Amino acid sequence: MKMLNAHEVAHPACRALASVCVVAATLVVSGCAGVKDQYAASADAQQRMAAEATADTKAGASVDTQATYLRLVEQMQKEELWFASLAHIDALEQRWGVSPDSTRVRAEALRQTGQAAPAEAAYKRLLGTPLESAGYRGLGLLAGMRGDYAEASRFLSQAQRRTPTDPVLLSDLGYANLRAGLIEEARLPLMQALQLKPDSTQAQANLALYLEVTQQREKSAALMNANRMSEATRAAIREAAQQMKVSGGASASAVRATAAVPAGGRDESIVSPLALKRSRWSETTGIRTANQLNPSTLSAEIPSVLNSTSRSTP
Repeated sequence: MKMLNAHEVAHPACRALASVCVVAATLVVSGCAGVKDQYAASADAQQRMAAEATADTKAGASVDTQATYLRLVEQMQKEELWFASLAHIDALEQRWGVSPDSTRVRAEALRQTGQAAPAEAAYKRLLGTPLESAGYRGLGLLAGMRGDYAEASRFLSQAQRRTPTDPVLLSDLGYANLRAGLIEEARLPLMQALQLKPDSTQAQANLALYLEVTQQREKSAALMNANRMSEATRAAIREAAQQMKVSGGASASAVRATAAVPAGGRDESIVSPLALKRSRWSETTGIRTANQLNPSTLSAEIPSVLNSTSRSTP
């Protein structure tokens, strides 16, 4: 039997000890690396938090301005939060004072919340300011709500002179002219409105109403077909035209019926008093003007597929 010397006996033990040392060293190195990673991650997180805090501070400073507050009010009005917008307009004016812009949004909110007298006063305060067109337009809408279409036509004409390329204002003016018995005067603004904004369902319907009133039924049918108006909408437009002709004859000089543009797909076929959608003031500020004034205006579901026939001058 071979005798093992001390070196041979100790060699496996040395190898085992060396392995343990290597593992321990590895663990120590790994542990240090882990701590360093944690410190680095923590530092990165702190930097991110600091950057976010700085951004929030800058954002807060930018929000804390008159223009941004006004945009907030306009967004609220776009969402039809008319009563809430009045409270914020009070706060805005308390902080920065009264301006034509704040007066405009206040007038819109007052009209939309059924406060005609203070709304009229607010619109009048816009006359002589850079927002004079909005003042005249608002006065025209209020006149239409009273059923005074001749006065509505006068005010809307004043607004149109100041903003001649506003398609919805043109449509409003054309419709007011129809209701006031100014049939020939209605043609130009209605045609302009449709060609400036062919996808406007209100402009399409108001022009169809004009074509029906003036006995241009083939062109009216072509316009309705081109834009796929619903049967309910077509019937209501024709009924409105018939009521206008019965009320005032061919000239429709004394229109008092509450006929206007219907809501496609809805049961209500008659609306009152002016069939108006949004104007330039609402396009730029988010203010909607149709829903409270005309609960039954044309729905936006009617697509705009105009062809050359529907765009031709009647």
